[in-house]
Amino acid sequence: MAQYQYTGVGRDGSMTSGELAASSAADVAKLLRKQRIRVTKVEVVGQKTKFALPFGLGNRTRVTQEEVAVFTRQFSVMIDAGLPLVQCLDILSKQADNPQFGEILGEIREEMEGGANLADAMGQHSKVFPPLYCNMIAAGEAGGILDIILQRLAQYIEKSVKLKRAVKSASIYPVVIVSVACCVVLVILWKVIPTFATLFAGLGAQLPLPTRIVVFASNFVAGYMPLIVISVVATVFVLKRYYKTDSGELVIDRFMLKMPVAGLLIRKIAVARFCRTLGTLVASGVPILEALGITADTAGNRVVKDAVMATRKSIEAGRTIAVPLKASNAFPPMVVQMIAVGEETGALDTMLTKIAQFYEEEVDTAVEGLMALLEPVMIVFLGVVIGGIVVSMYLPMFDLINKI
Repeated sequence: MAQYQYTGVGRDGSMTSGELAASSAADVAKLLRKQRIRVTKVEVVGQKTKFALPFGLGNRTRVTQEEVAVFTRQFSVMIDAGLPLVQCLDILSKQADNPQFGEILGEIREEMEGGANLADAMGQHSKVFPPLYCNMIAAGEAGGILDIILQRLAQYIEKSVKLKRAVKSASIYPVVIVSVACCVVLVILWKVIPTFATLFAGLGAQLPLPTRIVVFASNFVAGYMPLIVISVVATVFVLKRYYKTDSGELVIDRFMLKMPVAGLLIRKIAVARFCRTLGTLVASGVPILEALGITADTAGNRVVKDAVMATRKSIEAGRTIAVPLKASNAFPPMVVQMIAVGEETGALDTMLTKIAQFYEEEVDTAVEGLMALLEPVMIVFLGVVIGGIVVSMYLPMFDLINKI
């Protein structure tokens, strides 16, 4: 027996850690599951597990969500056809295009051959199979509906991937345009404007106000370029460190929700993710308290996470889900009302799925509208910035021509 160090989440949602002596990591996960502790990481004391580091840091190949979704679909079809679990994993591990993923599936198969159940074996690879996935697998194994659970998981992952793509498409375009514009302006101020400033100084002409502003900015950039770069890097570093603190995460996430246009989109994304995750877990038979704990971890926003954890405590005290959600002001009134109706009618999972579908469509519509709005705004922004600099440099020439 080896000594294992574990990290997990307890029934009350708090983080817990410790050490256990066991024959394998699967046995550790099994013991902790009996104690109602949801495992997030298990490793041998003094030795890192093979996949303890995030993919991309300790390994060359990364397992994507798309690959997990395809695997889940194939796994479901094989189980529905009556193939044994071990044989399914053996086939899928050999035909996996990603060698990293194939190796992981092979290790899961070996764990199952050693007596571990599927959920515990997958739980040892939390970077590929997160707690949500493993808890749904455990519910499917317990209820004998593993093929149905796998179909729901595949649908959930596909919806999640689609939502992430929508977010990326809404954020990449403005970030790239603004970054390119800043770089172009810095280069112009740093290298081009000093040539004009020298010319104007030699002519001894009285410079217009816009030109003086641009020349001042150019002198500042040329004289303090290292300081500017250091300041930008330091600001990004400080913001990242601040965001990792409890107070910083809450302040920044609350600010993001209050942003004029992006805040509404972020709120819709958070609501869609919350409803899709909780609805999938409840429909799969995962206990509501455990489902809320998992949903809180996948919320993506601290304000929403706190609201979900308050809901969890409310249910533990014998109250409803809707009341703390309404008090948090993180969810629209319509969502709270529909959840309340779902609780009263006993169709909470169905209601959550309908809300998720509605808000996912809302996110798609909002992203399309935002992209249509951003394109002309970015063009005007570039025209004003670059054109303003060019015009300010030609104003003294126009004055000289008029005098001549």
